Amino acid sequence: MANPLPKPKTPSIEDLLKKAKSPVVTEKTSPGLFKGAKKLPGEEKKKSKSLSEMSQLELLEQKMKQIQTSEIERLTQREAGSHSLPYINLKGFPISPEALSLITKEEAEDAKTIVFLKVTDEIRLATSQPGEKVEKIAQKLASDQLSDVQIYYCSEASFQFGLSLYEALPKPIEVVYGVKISAEDLQRFEKELSNFKDLQEKLKKVSTTDLVTLIIGSALKGNASDIHIETEEREIKVRLRIDGILHEAAVIPSTQWKLIISRIKLLAGMKINIDSVPQDGRITIYLTNEKIEIRVSTLPTAYGESVVMRLLRPKSISLDFEQLGVEGLAWERLKEEIARPNGMIVTTGPTGSGKTTTLYAILKRLNTPEVKIITLEDPVEYKLPGINQSQIDHSRDYTFARGLRSILRQDPDIVMVGEIRDTETADIAVQAALTGHLVISTIHTNNAAGAIPRFLSMSVKPFFLAPALNCVIGQRLVRLLCNECKQPVEIDEALMTQVKHELTDLPKDSNINLDVNNLKFYAPSDKTKTCQACNGLGYKGRLGIYEIFTMNKEIEHMILGSSVSEYDMLAVAKKYGMITMTQDGLIKAARGLTSVEEVLRVAGMEVVNEDVPEE
Repeated sequence: MANPLPKPKTPSIEDLLKKAKSPVVTEKTSPGLFKGAKKLPGEEKKKSKSLSEMSQLELLEQKMKQIQTSEIERLTQREAGSHSLPYINLKGFPISPEALSLITKEEAEDAKTIVFLKVTDEIRLATSQPGEKVEKIAQKLASDQLSDVQIYYCSEASFQFGLSLYEALPKPIEVVYGVKISAEDLQRFEKELSNFKDLQEKLKKVSTTDLVTLIIGSALKGNASDIHIETEEREIKVRLRIDGILHEAAVIPSTQWKLIISRIKLLAGMKINIDSVPQDGRITIYLTNEKIEIRVSTLPTAYGESVVMRLLRPKSISLDFEQLGVEGLAWERLKEEIARPNGMIVTTGPTGSGKTTTLYAILKRLNTPEVKIITLEDPVEYKLPGINQSQIDHSRDYTFARGLRSILRQDPDIVMVGEIRDTETADIAVQAALTGHLVISTIHTNNAAGAIPRFLSMSVKPFFLAPALNCVIGQRLVRLLCNECKQPVEIDEALMTQVKHELTDLPKDSNINLDVNNLKFYAPSDKTKTCQACNGLGYKGRLGIYEIFTMNKEIEHMILGSSVSEYDMLAVAKKYGMITMTQDGLIKAARGLTSVEEVLRVAGMEVVNEDVPEE
């Protein structure tokens, strides 16, 4: 039998001190080590006497105190064993300011505890009163600092010495709670920026406090969905995601990083002193006629932290299907499926393809006083009046599966599940669809045809899935051409051949009227760089391109056969009249709404080589 691996050895105090680099304080060192430190109480009045100046009585008293102190420490060392704790005398130990300031003086007094050492991921505490309060502090430090925490036992006198060192620390800056962005400042900055590209110059003229407000203002000006602030070796980059594409907006000197990140964390309610683990927070801004929610996420990186701010603007989201881009035969079929009282409707696509917005549009259409609608989301992005919205919380084990079970006990008519990502959630959702509920959800696949193979790969039983599924929607978002600066464009012959092949393959009952031999396409023009309407990007806004198929007998038989490939499913869906995402995108490009280049970027196109003979 193999010998068990030895347990890792806890570093000794001596080992940790060798690693320590921060300034330290002992009974013999001066508090002046700290910049801005106060003198210890009574220190200025103290005048040390030489031995020759002391009377015999004073010498005797001093000797007695030393003996008494030594005896107290000897007894304390013996007591430490009864508490199963190692012993420490703080008077002779170098205490770092970094360690001491990990808990407040009030916390230290309440728990009779001093944090006396912090080296990398090791923290040491000393207490004169072991108990629950000390344990709680140790657990909190272990969690917040991701460190190994050890508790030592000390005398009351030793603890009081450690407590007195708080007076030597520089006075901390007061944390102001309820910090917020002024709506007036934000709207002023938004008006002063002609477009988001003015941000670089404007940043040079504002105070550090206004930097973050100005960055958010430029994002609102450009209708950005996300702000990315990234630290590099010598600079900070600010990028804005506008209509799905990241654009560099500004470069800031790295010397301003600490001020910027502290401001963001204050606004978002995050812990300012934590930079070694990811954090999430939220900022709410109330403008004159609009409420803006900003989800903030930080991530440790090599040169600091990466910050992403997601701007949620409910007023900017359209929940009407016509404006989303669902039209024609696809819309007629979807309307029929939405009207059904039970079953499952699933949207598919990658992150950022508009799936949640489509689900919200369905909910808006179904939301009447006669039905109860409950959603389960991660997180709740937009509040929908009249609908019960629940947010999952992994830290409390409130998952999609657990939440869905609870929802079904709430007597709902319609259930929305933000995402089906595991077998348990998929099984519960399918069972709900079979027992009188209309279930709508999303699943991550590349296209609509991939949804059924994905369900089967999650071990959903085919004889449950076939009757439960009503409809599958595949989608992407394409950027809309700017009407002020777009122009007609000629596309090369090889690409035109591919485009014509896609558009001549449309279903006969699609009611799409296009002259395939006389197609006209558009793209951004030379005027785009100076166009104020689109901030010089050539595109403004986005529109969905869709593929939608509904269940029929042939698809049900394929599911029950259990051997369903994505390609077979696509062929059957097209046979029964499905327009693909690429075809839908090209139809919209032919109408001048977007460009062929944009459709190919988000949806791609099958290459057809007519020179290769069929086998």
